[in-house]
Amino acid sequence: AGRPADEEVSSDSETESPLLGRRRREAAEEEVEETPQEKKLRLAKQYLEELRQLEEERAEEEEELEPADLIGDRLKEDVLEQKGRLQRLVAKDVQPPDPARIRVLRGHQLPVTCLVISPDDRFIFSASKDGSLIKCKWEVDSGKRLCVVPGGKKGTEERHMGHASHVLCMAISSDGKYLATGDRNKLIMIWDAATCKRLHIFTGHRDAVSGLSFRKGTHQLYSASHDRCVKVWDVGENAYVETLFGHQDIITGLDSLSRECCVTAGGRDGTVRLWKIPEESQLVFSGHQGSIDCIQLINEEHMVSGADDGSLALWGLTKKKPLVLARQAHGEQDAQGLQQPFWISAVAALRNSDLLATGSHSGSVKLWKCGEGFRKLEHLLDIPLVGFVNSLKFSAAGDFLVAGIGQEHRLGRWWRMKEAKNSICIIPLKQKTRASSPESPGSS
Repeated sequence: AGRPADEEVSSDSETESPLLGRRRREAAEEEVEETPQEKKLRLAKQYLEELRQLEEERAEEEEELEPADLIGDRLKEDVLEQKGRLQRLVAKDVQPPDPARIRVLRGHQLPVTCLVISPDDRFIFSASKDGSLIKCKWEVDSGKRLCVVPGGKKGTEERHMGHASHVLCMAISSDGKYLATGDRNKLIMIWDAATCKRLHIFTGHRDAVSGLSFRKGTHQLYSASHDRCVKVWDVGENAYVETLFGHQDIITGLDSLSRECCVTAGGRDGTVRLWKIPEESQLVFSGHQGSIDCIQLINEEHMVSGADDGSLALWGLTKKKPLVLARQAHGEQDAQGLQQPFWISAVAALRNSDLLATGSHSGSVKLWKCGEGFRKLEHLLDIPLVGFVNSLKFSAAGDFLVAGIGQEHRLGRWWRMKEAKNSICIIPLKQKTRASSPESPGSS
């Protein structure tokens, strides 16, 4: 049975969690009860049945297509996605947004540090250095605030529902049930995404929590911290699972998809790492010269990262060096008489596509197109935005991009841009109309 709501769960214990013990017993029982072939057959039948039910619902709206064709297309896409070879070619059809259509939502007193969009693209959750958490309903005509959890004073977390220090990262589960937030005070808070009610507090990190990601299709949560370690939690069971070590400097960002692994950016240790959770092993990638401050997976086989040396890197998980490295991606600035590149402070990828976005404090968000095989980066267009772009997220459908803007950088106060507004900007992305569908699977 799960623990009571809002009970503190610590990862300090060295003993094996009840969850792991139960998993091993269940796995042993399954091995006795059915052969691997029987298990594969059962899971395949179950998967096909779920697909049929889903596609039958869609077929009611799209009567001109046969359900069998829809299932075949969906199965083909799923196989390509798992292999990291699904690449929807959408970048060349994106048009510059109309500045008048960009919506600016205010509410946070201090810089916005992180945001997520709900899987159905209906809600935006954002958090800030003021410790507050805001849930907005995103509609064309309103950015109505549905829920605001204000920040509190340090040491009041037990009495006060929200964070009492800078919130640095957040994640939402792929079913939209749970929201996780991490702060400078070493705490991870788990929320009911529908009601914004706090459910649990996870403790155990020894420094600021700087990266969070739910494994797609599960309630398994990965967390990264300035204490240089990655922890694994089971939010559904309210349990700590394990801790992984390897980075030599603070971890600044983390991401994951459906495989049982995650990727991290290691700040000034100059490495990006892929953590294989079951094997408790890691792959090390290097190529940036500065502090690697942000990272995101594009698909199961490729990722993008940005650093404070102004470079933007595309990686394939089978190569230890970048497939392509764009230096000074946002140009240069004159800092006290020296020419310095604008830091890359946020990256975003439209999953399984060739479209990327990057943010800095250069006065614009940039959109990029990934060439075939992720071996080329082509700058598409600039979207003017004033301030530090601390977080970027594409909607699942790819029809809008959300930017979290602050007067200061997410991780510190090196300098301040007084002309910027601490806000969320919703940028609609229009596509050129085409005769054929913009979603064409391509091999990398």
